Amino acid sequence: MAMASRYIRSILLLLPFYSAAAASSSVSALGETPVRTDLGAQLVQVMGGLGVVLAMVLLLAWLTKRFNHSRLSGTHGLRLLGGISLGGKERIVLVQAGDVQLLVGVAPGRLQTLHVLQEPIVLQDQQDPTGEEGFGQKLGKLLEHAKRKP
Repeated sequence: MAMASRYIRSILLLLPFYSAAAASSSVSALGETPVRTDLGAQLVQVMGGLGVVLAMVLLLAWLTKRFNHSRLSGTHGLRLLGGISLGGKERIVLVQAGDVQLLVGVAPGRLQTLHVLQEPIVLQDQQDPTGEEGFGQKLGKLLEHAKRKP
């Protein structure tokens, strides 16, 4: 059985060479001259195809970026207010759900609520003219407070 499969594999491997040899012999047997290929035309055709593929990739990347952004901003009552990167894949983000603000830890395959804020944090772009501190300062104070607490 193994001998037959080796024989079949060797025939399948040699089949392209056989068909190429048969095609060249049929051209010479018929007395026709073989078709001469123009290298410049082939180069233009390949470069044109490459340009079309690259244009499609850029178009799809732009569409993906546009629709992902609109999908995330279209959520009602849920907003991402800010975040801090803790490492390569870990982040702490501030999420507002209705009137409640949550401090959420984000890691690959895991979300965990770290703290539910009693009073909402006013971001600097939403800050009152009274000079109330923003997200970064309040988050820093919360983290310092958590470090002091055993």
